[in-house]
Amino acid sequence: MASRGTTETSKLKQNLEEQLDRLMQQLQDLEECREELDADEYEETKKETLEQLSEFNDSLKKIMSGDMTLVDELSGMQLAIQAAISQAFKTPEVIRMFAKKQPRQLRTRLAEMDRDLMVGKLPRDLYTQQKLEILTALRKLGEKLTGDDEMFLSTNAGTALSQFERVSADLGSGDKVFALASVEVEKAKQ
Repeated sequence: MASRGTTETSKLKQNLEEQLDRLMQQLQDLEECREELDADEYEETKKETLEQLSEFNDSLKKIMSGDMTLVDELSGMQLAIQAAISQAFKTPEVIRMFAKKQPRQLRTRLAEMDRDLMVGKLPRDLYTQQKLEILTALRKLGEKLTGDDEMFLSTNAGTALSQFERVSADLGSGDKVFALASVEVEKAKQ
């Protein structure tokens, strides 16, 4: 009898993870197709997606308040959603890697961006925005940043990233925040 509800809980987590992945993919696809859309269509689609994320976040809050066994595992997803909603992170790919606790992939993405900036493939403002996002994500994942990275963060961080820092601190420890990501990684290994 002790395993009663385990299957349902597992299925719920899987469904929530799939919904979050779908919404993050939708944001990423929107950014990739931005030039093919007119400005109004882009803004409307982005607004609808962010509204869906907000509704999803509200659902998570309801679940978390009613079932304490899911609180720890859902906190990581809630943090990723809060980041998207507050627009501290504008890059869905970074949000996804952060939510899934993938510091190596974040560092690889940063190295690719450095290269793209040097060859003129990436505009300086987009580089700055995405580097801020990645460095903030790495810091929240407990990764050690270089002195130059810390300086870059302090020089360029804006109010959106400050808001993200506050939201993530309110949600609790890193263990709580990334419990769901760990569960998903273990599932993938099997």
